[in-house]
Amino acid sequence: MKRKEHLETIKDRSATILKYATLISLSIIVIIPIIPVFFGSFKTNTEFYDTSAWAPPESFLNFENYRVAFTDGNMLLGFFNTFIIMVVSIVVSVLIGAMTAYVLQRFRFPGRNAVTYLFLFAALIPAITLNIAIFSLMTWIARNFGIQLINTRWSAIILFAGTDIITVYIFMQFLKHIPVSIDESAIIDGAGYFKIFFRIIMPLMAPAITTVAILKFVAIYNDFYIPMLYMPAEDLAVISTALEKFRGPFGSQWEVICAGQMITILPILILFIFLQKYIYRGLLMGAVKE
Repeated sequence: MKRKEHLETIKDRSATILKYATLISLSIIVIIPIIPVFFGSFKTNTEFYDTSAWAPPESFLNFENYRVAFTDGNMLLGFFNTFIIMVVSIVVSVLIGAMTAYVLQRFRFPGRNAVTYLFLFAALIPAITLNIAIFSLMTWIARNFGIQLINTRWSAIILFAGTDIITVYIFMQFLKHIPVSIDESAIIDGAGYFKIFFRIIMPLMAPAITTVAILKFVAIYNDFYIPMLYMPAEDLAVISTALEKFRGPFGSQWEVICAGQMITILPILILFIFLQKYIYRGLLMGAVKE
């Protein structure tokens, strides 16, 4: 009996060691690429090219690169444009995703499974391969209907606001934990489906909405291709494209770009630290059968 307990103790300790070793290894893999960027953000142009990328700067009090990146890179405008696009896109995406998940989870109708499979199929198509068709469609709309989408924030908002299978899946998994009897009781009391959804279901899905909003925030914040392609105007630069002006064919100010990257990393790092429990809760919701 003691031998068995001893073996179980060794097994538990080994599992714990393996778990923490894996977490530490993954953390190192993530942190290592950031170290040269952090060091480079404090170096002068000469120091950046004359020293190793892994060599610490002569002074960590040289904030000139941060000043140049923020002012000359017009990062304040980038943050503003990103915020506008992000707020509208997240609100629309959450609303469409939650309504889609509610219909697929609560109702039984012909073609229900086909709709779910179409979402899965769309997730398998690389989004970048569709941009020629999307760009042509926006050009066609402008030419035939006079609605200019390219070089406006609306182009990015429309593309970011579209829901995806991850959003629908998170909401569907969360809806499994909301009893159908709540809907039935509300129907008996005379409530319609729209009233049930907005007055009862949406407030109960607050944790899932928070999770989806955070994931959408990260995706929009980090996206470079859509703003670069559909919003090339300088006054429409977002935070991911604001630093593009420091890179050119005749030389790049990499030390300034490093400083700008550190500025862009800080908000999303703070957000993740404070809201990580909501991300994990939403992603794991429904993963374990009760």
